[in-house]
Amino acid sequence: MNWFHQLPEFLVLGITRGSMYALIAIGYTLVYGVLQLINFAHSEVFMAGTFGSYLVVEQLVPHTGHASPAHVVVIVLIGILAGAAVSSGVAWVVERIAYRTLRRRGAPKLAFLISAIGTSFFLSQLAGKLFNRFNNNPFPVYFKDRPLFHIGSAEVRVVQLMVVAAAVVCMIALDRLVQGTKLGRSIRAVAEDAPTAALMGIDIDKTISRTFLLGGILAGVAAFLFGTAYGFSYQVGFNQGNKAFAAAVLGGIGNIRGAMLGGMLLGIAEAVIPPLSFIGIAWTDVVAFVVLVVVLIVRPTGILGEKLGRAA
Repeated sequence: MNWFHQLPEFLVLGITRGSMYALIAIGYTLVYGVLQLINFAHSEVFMAGTFGSYLVVEQLVPHTGHASPAHVVVIVLIGILAGAAVSSGVAWVVERIAYRTLRRRGAPKLAFLISAIGTSFFLSQLAGKLFNRFNNNPFPVYFKDRPLFHIGSAEVRVVQLMVVAAAVVCMIALDRLVQGTKLGRSIRAVAEDAPTAALMGIDIDKTISRTFLLGGILAGVAAFLFGTAYGFSYQVGFNQGNKAFAAAVLGGIGNIRGAMLGGMLLGIAEAVIPPLSFIGIAWTDVVAFVVLVVVLIVRPTGILGEKLGRAA
C-alpha cells in the first residue's frame, strides 16, 4: 500500500533521471548511426561539461547565495551554454584525435574501441588530477528548490521541472534538425550508406565531425542539469555514461527516438522497481541492467532498433 501511495513520487524521480539519461544516450546513438561504432569516450564528454558549466556558474552566483528570478534565468542559460560549449569542444577533439586519424588509415574496428576507451580513462584521470578526487562537488546554490505543484503525493520541484523541460526542448529540436534540415539529411544519408553519400557530394568527415558536436552539445546540457540537481565528480561520466549507454541499447542503438524512449524507461524502472519491499534501493543499478537484458532477450535490436538513416 505504501509503495502505491508513493508511486507518483517515484515516477517524477524516474522521469527526471530518464530525461538526463536520454540526452546523454542520444550522443551514443548518433555516433553509432554514422560510424557503426560505440564512442565510449562520450561518458567523459558529459563529465567535461559538468566541470565546464560549474566553473562558469560559480562566477555568476552572488555571494548572498540565492539570486533574483531574472538572475536565475541568466545563470541557467549561461550554464547550459557553457556545458554545451565545453562538451561539444571535447567531443570535437575526441573525433579528430581518436577517430579521424584511425579512419583515414583504415584501422580495424577494434582499434577504434581501444582508442575510445583509452581516451575515456585519460579524460577521467585528468579531471581527477586537476579538480581533486572528491566523490561529490555540489553546484553553488542560486535558487530555492521549492515545490511548484503536486501530482498526487509527489512534489514537483523547480529543479525537476527545469531538467525535464530543458530535456524535452532539446530532444524535440534535435528530432526536427535530423528530420528537416540539410545537416540532418546528411547525417541520415551517411548512416544509411556512407560510400553512396560520398558519391552524392556529402562531405563524410564534416558530417561525422558535426555529429560528434551535436552529441556533445546534448551531453553538455545534461551535464549542467545533472550538476545542478545532484552534484558531480570526476567519476560522474563513468557512472551516468554506463546508464545512458544502456538506455541507448534499450531503445535501439542507432535510433534517436529509441534513445529518448530508452532513457525515459530506464529512469522510470530505476525509480519504481527498487523501492518494492522484496528488492531494495541497494539493487537500483542491478535493476537497470536486468531490465535491459530482459528487453534484449525479447527484442535483440532494442525497442525501436533500426538504423539512424531509417529512423522515423
